[in-house]
Amino acid sequence: MRIWSVVTEMIASHGRCALVTVAAVRGSAPREAGARIVVAPDGGFRGTIGGGELEWQAIGVARDALSRDAPIATLGRFTLGPDLGQCCGGCVRLLTEVFDRNRLDEARALAAREATGPFVTRGRIGPRGVDRLVVDGAPLDADGTDRSLHGPTIVDTSAGRDDASEGRRDGQSRGRRRDDNTGVAPAGDPIVLEGDNVVVERFCDARCPVWLFGAGHVGRALMLALAPLPFEVTWIDERADAFPAAAPANVRTVRSADPAGEVARAPAGALIVVMTHSHARDLAIVHAALAAGRFGYVGLIGSASKRARFTRRLGEAGVPDTRIAKLVCPIGLSTIGSKHPAAIAAGVAVQLLERYEALAESSAPMRDVAGGTAR
Repeated sequence: MRIWSVVTEMIASHGRCALVTVAAVRGSAPREAGARIVVAPDGGFRGTIGGGELEWQAIGVARDALSRDAPIATLGRFTLGPDLGQCCGGCVRLLTEVFDRNRLDEARALAAREATGPFVTRGRIGPRGVDRLVVDGAPLDADGTDRSLHGPTIVDTSAGRDDASEGRRDGQSRGRRRDDNTGVAPAGDPIVLEGDNVVVERFCDARCPVWLFGAGHVGRALMLALAPLPFEVTWIDERADAFPAAAPANVRTVRSADPAGEVARAPAGALIVVMTHSHARDLAIVHAALAAGRFGYVGLIGSASKRARFTRRLGEAGVPDTRIAKLVCPIGLSTIGSKHPAAIAAGVAVQLLERYEALAESSAPMRDVAGGTAR
C-alpha cells in the first residue's frame, strides 16, 4: 500500500485522517515495525497493524485524536500481555499522527515522491505532527552508523538500559546492518525510532522483480495473486489479446514476438516463471534463463515427465547439469492437489514469497534481487 497516496485520498474525502505506525517492537507482536494503518474519522481504515486487540485499541486512539480540533501526534507504548491481554507478550510503540486539509500539500508532495520509488525521511516528532525531511538513504549518524535504505536498525533509545539489552537479545542491536551492496533492506527494518522525538522512516519498499511468461488462465490467476505481495511483475506474452483490459499497479505487460529474447532484459536475481501455451516456447525461455545463470528462481509449470523431457533437451543443448538442477518443475506447493488456476497460483505465490524471503536473508547480493540499488 502506498501510504501517502492513501493519506491524500482520505484527506480529500474525509477532511482529515490519522496515520498509525508501528514505530518499534520488542519481543513477539502481530506485525513488524513499519506496519501502518490509515484511519478515517468514521472508523474506516486502510492497511493493518495486525488485527486483534492492538489494532482495535489503535483505531480508538486514532479516532480520539481525530475528534480534537487541532492536529496531534502521540507516541504510545502498548505491552501486549498486561495491557491488552494478547498472548504475543511483546511491547509495541505506536506513532499516531493526524493529517487535515492544512497538511494536504505535504501529503501530496510525499505521495508524489512515493510514486517514484523507495525513499527515506528523517523527522522530528512534535505535538502537532512529524516534520519530515527526505534524506534518500544518506548516512544519518555522526558515529558513522549506516541507517539508510541498506537496512536501518530499529532502536528505541528512550527505554533505558534493561530494554536496550532486551533489544540486543532480539537481534535489534544498534549498528546491525546489511552489506552495502544490498538493494532491499531486510523485512522489519523500515523505521528507526531515536528517543521520543526523532524518527527515521523508509517508504515504498523496493519490490522483488518477477518475470512471468504466459498470459493464460494460470498466468492471469498468478498475476492477481502477486498483486498484494512485494513483487514487481513483468508479464510477457506474444498475443495481442492475451492481456486483460486492466492489471494491478505492480504489473507491467509486455507484448513480444520473441518471449525468450526478453529474458536478456530481466535484471539479475529476478524470479522467472514460465507458463506459456507452447512447450517449445517454454523450453526456449527456460533455456535462456538457465544459461544466463543469474536469476534467483527459474520455475516451469508442468509435470515430472515434462521436467524429465526438458532436462534431457537442455542437457543436449549444452546447459550444465548444475544449472539444470536449479529448475523448479513442477512449481507451487506439492501439498495442494487442486488443478484450479487460482489454487495453482496460490501455491506458486507462496513458493515465490518463500524464495524471495530466503534470498533477502541470505548473503546473496540483494542488488541483484532488486535489479539495482533502491533509492
